[in-house]
Amino acid sequence: MASSDTGDDSLYPIAVLIDELRNEDVQLRLNSIKKLSTIALALGDERTRSELIPFLTDTIYDEDEVLLALAEQLGNFTPLVGGPEHVICLLPPLESLATVEETVVRDKAVDSLRLIAAQHSQADLENHFVPLVKRLSLGDWFTSRTSACGLFAVCYSRVSNNVKAELRQHFRNLCGDDTPMVRRAAAGKLGEFAKVVEVDFLKSDLIPLFNALALDEQDSVRLLAVEACVSIASLLQSEDVESLVMPTLRNAAEDKSWRVRYMVADKFTDLQKAVGPEITKSDLVQAFQNLLKDCEAEVRAAAAHKIKDFCQNLSADVREHTIMTDILPCVKDLVVDVNQHVKSALASVIMGLSPILGKNNTIEHLLPLFLIQLKDECPEVRLNIISNLDCVNEVIGIKQLSQSLLPAIVELAEDTKWRVRLAIIEHMPLLAGQLGNEFFDEKLCTLCMTWLVDHVFAIREAATLNLKKLVEKFGVEWAQQTVIPKVVQMSRDTNYLHRMTCLFCINLLAEACGPDLASRVMIPMITGMAGDAVANVRFNVAKSLQKIGPLLDATTIDQHIKPCLDKLATDPDIDVKFFALEAKDTLKIA
Repeated sequence: MASSDTGDDSLYPIAVLIDELRNEDVQLRLNSIKKLSTIALALGDERTRSELIPFLTDTIYDEDEVLLALAEQLGNFTPLVGGPEHVICLLPPLESLATVEETVVRDKAVDSLRLIAAQHSQADLENHFVPLVKRLSLGDWFTSRTSACGLFAVCYSRVSNNVKAELRQHFRNLCGDDTPMVRRAAAGKLGEFAKVVEVDFLKSDLIPLFNALALDEQDSVRLLAVEACVSIASLLQSEDVESLVMPTLRNAAEDKSWRVRYMVADKFTDLQKAVGPEITKSDLVQAFQNLLKDCEAEVRAAAAHKIKDFCQNLSADVREHTIMTDILPCVKDLVVDVNQHVKSALASVIMGLSPILGKNNTIEHLLPLFLIQLKDECPEVRLNIISNLDCVNEVIGIKQLSQSLLPAIVELAEDTKWRVRLAIIEHMPLLAGQLGNEFFDEKLCTLCMTWLVDHVFAIREAATLNLKKLVEKFGVEWAQQTVIPKVVQMSRDTNYLHRMTCLFCINLLAEACGPDLASRVMIPMITGMAGDAVANVRFNVAKSLQKIGPLLDATTIDQHIKPCLDKLATDPDIDVKFFALEAKDTLKIA
């Protein structure tokens, strides 16, 4: 082991690295791997190639997190080994890492190999990189064969025709491998490989592989073939798509495994763009209807998410007719689906149908569905509808919206179940932003004020937070005209709980309204409550002064806050005294 007293200081960095890599502490070994680039710079590119890289190649036996860090580092090592002409020296350690048992390490090694593939010259690619791909694809363990699948696409386009033929043959073998994990990896990379293969070979070599993978006995392989379908369909002419791809896609949409059908639903709009409008009209509309009616909730939810995009992508000449006759009946069923995830998925996109269908269809067909969803017991469904009201507002106008949907919102806001009221309060700032100041004041402002005196504390608390958000949205002037008078009125309420809610409001509004309004209006209100008959109110006065004090200038603190806290500090109630002294301490009042 070299050390600093051997006389050769240049060996010291490698000595430290070797020492740390052999240390029993995993964290030390991990730290040393993360410092590899610094050590390589210290050694210089020649010694990095001749000493560091061979050493790393020989020591790949470590903990997975160390190997993961090593695999990541090596992907950025090209400049440190002397540039692209020497990049081949990085292949041995990465090849070893691509065969280890832990998946994340293998994947990271493949990512690094894909990075450095672009830095190889054509000769190095054929003489060094392609042989590595072949060795991995012929490995005894499935781990190396799965890694090989991710490397074909990055080298195929830059090699000679003979080598291309060999690569296609190796990929064909991997697609027919006995191990499902290898076939799964091949299916996952088939679409990527299809993009670089010549169209003739795509038809003759890859499409038969695609069809075979789409009929695989393992559903985890079949569902990945669906992803490849998008890439393959986008590369072919329409007539070729119809004859070569559609039969397989039709089978996948009706596959016995719900996971495969889910993947079809999830990729449906990508498939729609890839196959074009004619095939969409003749085939995909029916397939989409079936997915929306699927027996598995996960499939229906995935398809429901795609409704808006699917309808938008339909060709203009058939769009309205197709939606009204084929899609809308399915949507009506989904609105009352037994599964809340399906209803929630639909609610997130259904409002987007308004601009597509226009004003009359929205009023006649969609508004009744929105009303049903607005009254749904699932809060996420209601939120998704309220969040997207602006889409409908643009189409039918605020007047129509207020006549149809707002009564339902008001009804929910006054619901006997406090959790329903709470859900509406939480959506109110969002609704306010969409309806605008004037309309909000007219229709919903009274509601927000009523919540402040609700008999449930959680509602009163949420209402104070709601007011703060509304002030932030509408501004201080609106607060002075609309909110502050109500809060002043509450400070004189006969119910002590309402007087306490007034203090909670002030705590939140002071910051939103700014120091000027706080010192002019809020501080006199708070200090006026310092003589309240209820101790709970008095100690909340002290807490409010403690919270608002830092926003105010020294003069206001001396003239208004200090006398009030001095008085409370001598209060007969022990809690009032405690919070008054705590407030004085926070505000540094002697």
